[in-house]
Amino acid sequence: MSTTCLLADSPTPDVPEDGILRLYSMRFCPFAQRVHLVLDAKQIPYHSIYINLTEKPDWIFEKNPQGKVPALELVREPGPPVLTESLLICEYLDEQYPLRPLYPRDPLKKVQEKLLIERFNAVLDAFFKASDGGEMEPFWCGLDVYERELARRETLYFGGEQTGILDYMIWPWCERLELLKLQRGEEYNYDEQRFPQLTLWLERMKRDPAVMAFYMEAEVQAEFLRTRSAGKPNYNLLVKET
Repeated sequence: MSTTCLLADSPTPDVPEDGILRLYSMRFCPFAQRVHLVLDAKQIPYHSIYINLTEKPDWIFEKNPQGKVPALELVREPGPPVLTESLLICEYLDEQYPLRPLYPRDPLKKVQEKLLIERFNAVLDAFFKASDGGEMEPFWCGLDVYERELARRETLYFGGEQTGILDYMIWPWCERLELLKLQRGEEYNYDEQRFPQLTLWLERMKRDPAVMAFYMEAEVQAEFLRTRSAGKPNYNLLVKET
């Protein structure tokens, strides 16, 4: 599918009736990025349908009454149903498509992993505040938890020797460390000595196929935020003119 974002007057997209999942997304949304990462990591075929979240097409409210992304349409199921909320979508995908499992299969370890994902909500809140010019230390303190956890596990990734669900659920904001560096300039004070394990993990993650498939340069992210702050968000920054 095209990366062009569909506007308020856009008709319902002409998607092939091929039984393949349909993901309603937005290219600059870190929550939607979570779902893309899981779909790509598990090599699940899907159609990407990108939405202009400022001028939403009317039909998106038929898919999700809140008009939010991500939203995953299960076209093979009666209805068809549409799943919302990134964490719920990702858990469903991992259970429905058992090849290349991302969650631990042990019930206790799965709950512990979900708790670490839930705990990251405070970290991403701190990230958004830091990107808006607030203090950065609360964000670094939040990352301390994951530095210690990765050191405790003594593995390449949180998932072990290969990426797992925790890696992908926190990655969108870790990818945006370079964006934060651009935004804060000389005030940016990421400390590799404070985060030796995460520093190595960041470099490994950048080489992960699922991450590479959806990776976005910090300069592009910064330009989108600039257009959004100006009141005219350019959702089509990545669309190549033909």
